[in-house]
Amino acid sequence: MSLSHGRPYLAIPGPSVMPDRVLAAMQRPAPNIYTGALHEMTATLFPDLKRAAGTAHHAAIYISNGHGMWEAAFLNVLARGDRILALVAGHFGHGWVATARALGAEVEVIESDGAGPVDPDRLADRLRADRSHEIRAVISCHVDTATGVRADMAGYRAALDAAGHPALLMADCIASMGCDRFEMDAMGVDVAITASQKGLMTPPGLGFAFFNERAAEARRRADMVTPYWDWRPRAAPELYYQYFAGTAPTHHLYALRAALDLIVEEGIEAVWSRHARLANSIWAAVEAWGREGEMRLGVRSAEDRSHAVTSIHLGAPDADRLRGWCETEMGVTLGIGLGRTPPEGWFRIGHMGHVNAHMVLGALGTIEAGLSALSIPHGPGGVTAAAKALAAA
Repeated sequence: MSLSHGRPYLAIPGPSVMPDRVLAAMQRPAPNIYTGALHEMTATLFPDLKRAAGTAHHAAIYISNGHGMWEAAFLNVLARGDRILALVAGHFGHGWVATARALGAEVEVIESDGAGPVDPDRLADRLRADRSHEIRAVISCHVDTATGVRADMAGYRAALDAAGHPALLMADCIASMGCDRFEMDAMGVDVAITASQKGLMTPPGLGFAFFNERAAEARRRADMVTPYWDWRPRAAPELYYQYFAGTAPTHHLYALRAALDLIVEEGIEAVWSRHARLANSIWAAVEAWGREGEMRLGVRSAEDRSHAVTSIHLGAPDADRLRGWCETEMGVTLGIGLGRTPPEGWFRIGHMGHVNAHMVLGALGTIEAGLSALSIPHGPGGVTAAAKALAAA
């Protein structure tokens, strides 16, 4: 007998749980794409997207996933053979690097151990050595979805400024936007990219680029961009179809409008606070379980951990055994140990977007039941520790 019958819970780090209001917003006939209400609604998206990104500058919407946004960001600011410096703390940082190399960029990598971000001092040392300013851009995942490491984007900007270096600072915020505090302008980020399926609570298929005037100026010398990926007409269209380089993703736009309404109603500061409190409860549970057995958090310091996704070591093959049991017996799907060695020794909990305390406590209760059912060594009181953390908060 399985207890999984009923509404399943997808506790993976994207696609995240979609609110009923978002799903309901898509249940409508195809609209007129040439004039009228769709055009008016689309115009309302940009101010709220910019607030979510913490920028007063430019925003562009693409029909794309996050991997497409990696390309969009590079194509709009790089020329063939440009050198970039990548600060990598996990699997998705390496993915962005691979995209840059495939496009013809020269890429230098500074890598952390995956249990924390690249220290800004390491960046500062490298920038001081680049006296001829060959490095055109510094890139980093604000949160790497595989490791759950959160980078110090403000620290990276401080290193660039201290060195008097003109390189652009570019952030992958696919996992973090709408979850972890990210303020593009205040942090000194020149280009930020994200996608719809995580903190923005919308089905996969939309990508977003935010860029300031320094990045807009870099577009003038970029020589790889194609008409589809060019962000200039998308950010300042003369005709509606230029927003999307063709037919609008109509029903995704309705879904996005509903998701942004939820963020506006809650307030972005409250959204960040909710994610922080829920994340702290998960860490408390893992620390309690980890007093016996192999379980431990993948990121050493709490200040370096994402509030959107937590990577957890359990040991092989127990992590895979636990994931399988939670899904088949209890209806809770956990994330795989992506990019970890060995992957079957790790799992991830996604706690991003449309998630609240009882959802997190339910997932933690399921994990605790699975640890007991599978006789995996662990300390007692994980769920109790999580509940106490929430009560204290």
